[in-house]
Amino acid sequence: MRRRQGPRQSRIRLDLMVPRKSYRLAWSNHTLELGQRTITMGVVNVTPDSFSDGGKFYHTDVAVAQGEKLAADGADIIDVGGESTRPFSDPVSIEEEIRRVVPVIEKLAQRVSIPISIDTTKAEVARQALEAGASIINDVAALRYDPGLAALAVEFDTPLILMHMLGEPKSMQVAPRYDNLIEEIRSFLADAVARAQKLGVPRSKIIVDPGIGFGKTITHNLLLLKHVQAFASLDLPVLIGPSRKAFIRKILKQAHEEDIRPDLPIVETGTQAAVASAVLNGAHIIRVHDVANTVATVKILDALREAQE
Repeated sequence: MRRRQGPRQSRIRLDLMVPRKSYRLAWSNHTLELGQRTITMGVVNVTPDSFSDGGKFYHTDVAVAQGEKLAADGADIIDVGGESTRPFSDPVSIEEEIRRVVPVIEKLAQRVSIPISIDTTKAEVARQALEAGASIINDVAALRYDPGLAALAVEFDTPLILMHMLGEPKSMQVAPRYDNLIEEIRSFLADAVARAQKLGVPRSKIIVDPGIGFGKTITHNLLLLKHVQAFASLDLPVLIGPSRKAFIRKILKQAHEEDIRPDLPIVETGTQAAVASAVLNGAHIIRVHDVANTVATVKILDALREAQE
């Protein structure tokens, strides 16, 4: 006997991805379609003391070779920095920072076609980097240290990345505290964007970064990854940089270990989990050390976003 079917049940759809608005970032001879796919930014630290690879790419030719490798691995942007912003780090002079980054950018700009970002809080460093071939300014201080970076972004018609940091690298990890984590960071970024616009930077050239690891506890960082979409109200592309950060290492280390090496495979696995969370929750740009792994991760996530039932 054929069983009688009841009323047709509606399909229940479980969608783990939040909507992600698309933005078109066009400047100089570069164009990035943000949101249609996830953009990968590869890191080159020309420093002796960065937390992840300090000293590894300190010499110009080695740093240039690493930049070329990142481009070959599929990076959309290469971010070059000459001053460590790891917790408890000391600042370096303008002259020393220029000495580190400008020769790398000059050579790299001749060898890769993708945009190069200068990671600095100093206008004079940025000017010389832009003249050497960089075309994006990445300011972890969001114009608080040197508002002159805004004028340079206008003069060179470059995108400007504004990041949240609680305090400064020397003290940011000393008991960071928030009454309302997401709202305070969103308000900070909104103020930074307004400051940049007042100084002439077009809103269409601004990218925001909630600052994973910059004045945040483990829980703060995890909540930021879970709530990337909360920054969609700013109506700007969102960059997330979780790569090899201390919160990942602290979660993965054994109980008897104080810390584990940032370059261990298990830390890269943790990084890719953080990348996946950020992209699922709406991040447009991911800043990482291992571009090849990240490109593979975001390709799968972008394919999932495009898949139609």
